[in-house]
Amino acid sequence: METLPLQKCTVHTLSAIIHRTHTFIHSIAILFMLYYRLIINLNIIQISFLPYWFLIFVSEFILSFLWLLNSAHLWRPITRSVLPENLPPENELPAIDVFICTADPIKEPALGVVNTVLSVMAIDYPPEKVTVYLSDDGGSVFTLCAIREAWRFGKVWVPFCKEFSVKRICPEAFFQTVDEHEISGGKEYLLEREKIQKEYEEFKERVKKAQENVGTKDTMVHFGPNIEIIGQRGSGAKYNDKAKIPTLVYVSREKNPSHPHHFKAGALNVLLRVSGIISNSPYILMLDCDMHSNDPSSARQAMCFHLDPKISPSLAFVQFPQRFHNISKNDIYASALRVCFVVNWPGMDGLIGPMLSGTCFYMKRKVLYGAPIHKDMELIELKKCFGSSNEFLNTLITSTNHKQNDNGIKEFPDNKIQEAKILASCTYERDSQWGEQARFMYHSVVEDYFTGFILHCKGWRSVFYNPTRPAFLGSATTNLNDTLVQGTRWNSGLLEVLFSRFCPLIYGLKSRMPLLECMCYAYLAAQPLYCFPAWFLAIIPQICLLNGIPIYPKVSSPWFFVYSFLFLSTLSKYLWDVIHTGGTMRTWWNEWRVWMIKSITAYFYGTLDAILKLFGFRKASFLLTNKVVDDERLKRYQMGIYDFQASKMLIVPLVTLVILNMISFIWGIGKVIFEGRFSDVFGQVFLSFFILMVNYPIIEGMILRKDKGSIPLFVTFLSILLSFPLLFLGSILLM
Repeated sequence: METLPLQKCTVHTLSAIIHRTHTFIHSIAILFMLYYRLIINLNIIQISFLPYWFLIFVSEFILSFLWLLNSAHLWRPITRSVLPENLPPENELPAIDVFICTADPIKEPALGVVNTVLSVMAIDYPPEKVTVYLSDDGGSVFTLCAIREAWRFGKVWVPFCKEFSVKRICPEAFFQTVDEHEISGGKEYLLEREKIQKEYEEFKERVKKAQENVGTKDTMVHFGPNIEIIGQRGSGAKYNDKAKIPTLVYVSREKNPSHPHHFKAGALNVLLRVSGIISNSPYILMLDCDMHSNDPSSARQAMCFHLDPKISPSLAFVQFPQRFHNISKNDIYASALRVCFVVNWPGMDGLIGPMLSGTCFYMKRKVLYGAPIHKDMELIELKKCFGSSNEFLNTLITSTNHKQNDNGIKEFPDNKIQEAKILASCTYERDSQWGEQARFMYHSVVEDYFTGFILHCKGWRSVFYNPTRPAFLGSATTNLNDTLVQGTRWNSGLLEVLFSRFCPLIYGLKSRMPLLECMCYAYLAAQPLYCFPAWFLAIIPQICLLNGIPIYPKVSSPWFFVYSFLFLSTLSKYLWDVIHTGGTMRTWWNEWRVWMIKSITAYFYGTLDAILKLFGFRKASFLLTNKVVDDERLKRYQMGIYDFQASKMLIVPLVTLVILNMISFIWGIGKVIFEGRFSDVFGQVFLSFFILMVNYPIIEGMILRKDKGSIPLFVTFLSILLSFPLLFLGSILLM
């Protein structure tokens, strides 16, 4: 009997044709540009200009190479839809384990963490088939107290959500806005809502009191593993069957400075082991601690792919987009990650699937175990891969059989809790292959990118699903400092992969990954290299302009058309992509600015950090993104005003280069007016003008603004002092 369809796939043929046509024409123009620079321009330049010529050529080559890699994303864009009404009955749905990670109760406030926990406990899925695990990498007593209080409140919150089919299942979000039942709900609903809101306020007070009693700082450097099953399924009886709520498990792995903990990947591998002997669900939902569930049906949507017999055998994970509740209309820092989740990931879905994005994905558990595991495998071989726990090894082959009581509540014997603590110890992974070729991968702080890459290399596929209603909502960075610090960490990790034996264009092709998919992975890994053309093109043409040396063809030359075409082609194609995917002209302009700012700062420092780690001058580190909201800075973000309250290491390079381009532009205008050299220097004058136009907020922050978010006078003065020696030294090299 043929099963009913669970999902549909639509290929955007017109978009693919437009993109491929543009790629072909643009590629020809790039070849002409490289021919001009290598053959024609090289024969007419002075010897003293040769070093600068080489850097300009390197810049143009890197930009061309990265553009070519990036073009693979839109080769075959697709979108998907689901038919959850065709899913099997609830008693046949597979179980799900939910992994939520937190590490610092100061940077990641506990109230936000427990709201994420409560939201996934209330998803529209059989509660006896959901187990929620919270990994607390800080070992905070306060976080444990907060999660206990969350369980207590969850016994009334979850039944309320299911009784009234609440869509906004995160308590904080639910009570902050008017929900759909406010208008259509009856008297019973309104009374219950008022009662639940009162309980929620009491819950927040208890959390606040716990914080005052135990504090948030943990002074211990070394602490042992702690596993606590917060509650049992079936607690509460007010709403009968709907009163059943998922099991909640608190996991704090052992930390010891003398043992590597591998950051988030290490925490996830501990959850993988601990959950293996407690629930061992075949599917895993991974969420960041600030990424709450916004649609109770997301699990059923994911199962439409995982249970589809046509794609399920090779499907590793279903990736939902990261969406954010605090994005402003202007989104001046491009914090929505629109390019990834609206443009690139749907394009990769048309190949063999999108990259793993760290959160908001439903993964098949067995894909993380590497090679297929069967009962005839030697015990020594299994222990070499997965460690010495016989209990855990048994779960790799057969599902754990828990004794059921009359109420359907699973019982967890004390010996299993002790075994779980062994699995969470810092020495368990010794002499095993955790983090190597399977599980959540080590070697890089971007464990999501690396793990997804290895899975795709092994032949697994993935799916990207972007529903109309956001399945999950998180908090994005809303100030420049956090945006650039986060970007620095990501880019350092990406370059670690690029510089390793796992370089996508080498390892991926050797693993027989499709070329276009390799190009997509390679583009993201090589993206930090944008820092080189960004720095070179913000300095060298300007220095040459001040010394009267043209580096671009004359306006009257036919080669000028090639450069003009490439410039306009790049801008217009990107504008088309933005408009076509629901963006605006302002979105397009903001993203150009953020790309320039990140290229000078986050990409540069990420590249520097990766190089230092490559040569052993620096150890790997993981800087948490601050989730604490600063009301004043948030207000500036909502108003579309840049906040330059950031590290001087981030701001000084930006201001210095803007000042350099201001000097260059004014000098170039003078040459055009007084020397009549319009045709010679137009390209360089226009480049400076374009840089200044895109980065106008920096000029505004230096000159026009006097608020707290403006650029400090000291930074401006320091940047001026740095720009003149830069111009002087650059001019000397041309002599």
